Amino acid sequence: MSNSIHRRNWLKQSALAALGLSVSLNSLAGEDYLPKDLSQLLPNANPSLINLGSNENPYGLSPQAKKAISDLINNSHRYQYNIPHVQEFRKQLADYLGVTTDHLLLTPGSGEGLNLLARHYSKGNLVTATPTFGILPNTAKKIGVQVREIPLDKQKVHDLPAMLQAIDSNTAQVYLCNPANPTGTVLHPTELRSFCEEASKKTVVTLDEAYLEFLDAPYNESMLPLIKNGNKNIVLLRTFSKIHAMAGLRVGYILADPATINELKENYFGNSNFCMSALSLTAAMASLKDTDHQQKSKKLNAAARQFTQDGLKKAGFDFIPSYTNFIYFNLKNYKGDFAADMLAKNIVLRSSDQPDGKWGRVSIGTLEEMKSFLKTMGSMKFT
Repeated sequence: MSNSIHRRNWLKQSALAALGLSVSLNSLAGEDYLPKDLSQLLPNANPSLINLGSNENPYGLSPQAKKAISDLINNSHRYQYNIPHVQEFRKQLADYLGVTTDHLLLTPGSGEGLNLLARHYSKGNLVTATPTFGILPNTAKKIGVQVREIPLDKQKVHDLPAMLQAIDSNTAQVYLCNPANPTGTVLHPTELRSFCEEASKKTVVTLDEAYLEFLDAPYNESMLPLIKNGNKNIVLLRTFSKIHAMAGLRVGYILADPATINELKENYFGNSNFCMSALSLTAAMASLKDTDHQQKSKKLNAAARQFTQDGLKKAGFDFIPSYTNFIYFNLKNYKGDFAADMLAKNIVLRSSDQPDGKWGRVSIGTLEEMKSFLKTMGSMKFT
């Protein structure tokens, strides 16, 4: 291969990195959500580009988290275990959640936790929804696990009866993302709890609660009480990437019965917390306490989400009412690669072909960014 080709590939990867994207993001939600021609990203890597493709929090880190990083920066040459106050994070997080530290396993973002869980529970089939957040099922497929993908119902909600029926004696794990990605739908806690109690009698139930903090009552109820009550077959994943705006700092965690946590540690999870930087952990500690910033982010997100949904409705688009920081909408009869065409207009989002047509997923940015999105949508041809 020539040096010029090497250089061109390097430039392409550099452009992707500058956008906060990577080639592997093609399958994050189980479908091709990025433009097929990744080379288009290079000329568009500029300050005017609006990134609405990764469900990030556009309002940034908590001021307290920023200060915590600044205060620790001169000690960042030390390993995290040599900085005493950083070691308090696990205990503070456990106290915040009302569990013991034995219920917790830290991971560099929930994505790595999902990847490891796919590998750990690989001696049997996996039952999950389609479409869904793709890290766990895609990793399972790569290592040869049979993945039973159950279509969402007509409202784009998990079909729990069908998922329950798909479980058999060889099922090693069931995976649900609630609130759901990419659709933004949510299950009622009573319904989800009933499913978890029944399914966990037969296999491990893994719940991804990455977007839980965006929900209002009654939907903001975690399934953590099931673990507190001793259910050994429930595993939860959480992240600081969303409401805490720490996507680039990579802080996540797994919650499970202490016996399950010990079992995971004995596998390849033992050093997962060592893969997290002292700066990330100290920022998470501070962000956890800054409830004002979390509520501000939630309020601003809700306002921008409603504005966008109102705009889509006015323009005649069908969309799934969202409970999260993204919206899943139908692309009517759009011809071509919608995500690539939007990228050419300096907006990054996701699109895919589904059995019932073409769909797009747009993250909720600031109100000004969503105004730009709707204006750009108005310039596109959907017939």
